[in-house]
Amino acid sequence: MTEGLRERKKRQTRQRISEAAIALFVERGFEHVTIAEVAASAEVSVNTVYNYFQAKEDLVLPPEEASPQRLADIVRERPPGSSAAQALLARLRQEVRGRERQVGLTAGFGRFLEMMRAAPTLTARLEDLAHQMTDALAAVLAEETGAAREDPLPRVVAWQLGALHALVLSEIGRRTAAGERPDAIAGAVLELLDTVEGVLGERVLTYAVREG
Repeated sequence: MTEGLRERKKRQTRQRISEAAIALFVERGFEHVTIAEVAASAEVSVNTVYNYFQAKEDLVLPPEEASPQRLADIVRERPPGSSAAQALLARLRQEVRGRERQVGLTAGFGRFLEMMRAAPTLTARLEDLAHQMTDALAAVLAEETGAAREDPLPRVVAWQLGALHALVLSEIGRRTAAGERPDAIAGAVLELLDTVEGVLGERVLTYAVREG
């Protein structure tokens, strides 16, 4: 469907607000910038900022990008013959090879990461988001496998896959903070994923294979 003029203007306004906010947060620190200052920098009203972003934290972690459903959606979208673990490994490899924003392999991510780590409200939100992702994935695995309510296996597998996801993001963050370039980080993380796949148990790697 072709984007209409109204939709394009709304997307451009949202992007302008987001870019203005990130620039201010990185320069001065998340907690030292007000919504009014973001609005002034983006040349919009405070109400307009809140129309697009319900909370200040959403300017850094927009719900459509930092979604609690991320892991669950990856598993839901897996092709026939693929297990939950295989789907996540494949998606992470794809994002790392593509230097995608979801895994923080974009230019300037180092300063962005420093800004997030310095803000307690953002780090708390990231921790909560990780728990929500794992819980949502566990629910999908339980539903798709028909697991009994008291069966712990879907949650055990979900937590292992959540830990894998967290490990990748942590490794990228650690190497970014150390000043490594995205290409070097990507190569190291792809090797890490190969290692993880090699040590994951067969029961996890073959759990929840989608039927053809």
